[in-house]
Amino acid sequence: MVTRRFLLKSGSAALAGLGAAVNTPSFLGRVAAAGGANRRRVLVAIFQRGAMDGLNAVAPYGERAYYDLRPNLAIPRPGAAGAANGSAIDLDGFFGLHPSLAPFKPLYDEKRLAIVHAVGSPDGTRSHFDAQDYMESGTPGVKSTPDGWLNRYMQSKPDSKASPSSPASPFRAVSMGANLPRALQGRAPAVAMTRINDFGIRGGMSGGAVEGGFESIYAETVDKALGAPGRETFEAVKLLKRVNPSQYQPADGVNYPRGRFGESLRQTAQLIKADVGLEVAFTDIGGWDTHVNQGGVQGQLALRLTELAQGIAALYADLREYSDEVLILTMTEFGRTARENGNRGTDHGHASAMFVLGGAVKGGRVYGRWPGLKPEQLNENRDLALTTDFRDLFAEIAKQHLGAGDLNAIFPGYEVKPANFVGLL
Repeated sequence: MVTRRFLLKSGSAALAGLGAAVNTPSFLGRVAAAGGANRRRVLVAIFQRGAMDGLNAVAPYGERAYYDLRPNLAIPRPGAAGAANGSAIDLDGFFGLHPSLAPFKPLYDEKRLAIVHAVGSPDGTRSHFDAQDYMESGTPGVKSTPDGWLNRYMQSKPDSKASPSSPASPFRAVSMGANLPRALQGRAPAVAMTRINDFGIRGGMSGGAVEGGFESIYAETVDKALGAPGRETFEAVKLLKRVNPSQYQPADGVNYPRGRFGESLRQTAQLIKADVGLEVAFTDIGGWDTHVNQGGVQGQLALRLTELAQGIAALYADLREYSDEVLILTMTEFGRTARENGNRGTDHGHASAMFVLGGAVKGGRVYGRWPGLKPEQLNENRDLALTTDFRDLFAEIAKQHLGAGDLNAIFPGYEVKPANFVGLL
């Protein structure tokens, strides 16, 4: 929902200078005409909250120590005898996908999917709250950062398609959820919505819906305080509804998984196709904190990976004609311990794996320097060691895909060096 606080706090600044709408808001007239070769680049960021086990998602089956550390949980080698329930899907002779990630294999073979292993935050916290905060703020170890890295990207790079006569879209950054995530919080405008069909402006001090909505109650105030920008905001909301979200049909053969995650991806695809000016989309999927009964080929982790892979594969297929403009990035706050615990699960670890998918991606490869799993190679003798700082991966995407200029402004306190990019774009 766009709340009254959002409109009064962000709307007046974010939408200042917007011209009055006649029938269609001016920004939508612009983006609708900017199809084809002039489409804007879009980043779809997906946060796996709870810390995904990268060692079982992308298993280093070529290393003996992996099986020594996980006698019950390790994914069998590709084609292993007696692996009746499945085995790792070979990628390169050393790494293999968890069998639940089977929808990723064709994308990997098409060289559209890249994997970055041993990636994460250099901060050693094992707190979910702190680690997620650090990754979304882009400042590991610093709790006082006021905004998120994606919001700072928006601040650093004005809408490239905006002009005095055709201002920026209020839908440039959208989170598919009830609240704005840390990554999108900051001075640049961003919108959170649970469903496009329910998107609107609501009044009331308690945040509840009011009959007639915000416009009917605050119409005079909006007109006096915000003028044309306020009216255009309302027109944008109305036009977004005219996209007819309840009647959206994905591309032929595309089926999103049922549930909140699949629905958020389906609506992300709808926003991209509707050309409302979307540049950054954000959503998340929970359930990755697998301390107990994690399972190997089957079980708790397998179910999470199935939903993740089916959702992302469906999104890519739905947006195939936009594949050169859209990049999908997964992230997770940290990985899991290399050794399984006594409850047939794994505990909070350090480095993990991230997936990057898109038409401009140099896929079909696992990126990052592999640190090894021997005792002397582990972080604190318990975790997969970090060899790629997440800021280098995020900075590469911000620069190479989104066209960001001042990377040090996006990642304050960190000297971004292109030499540290993994080179997947």
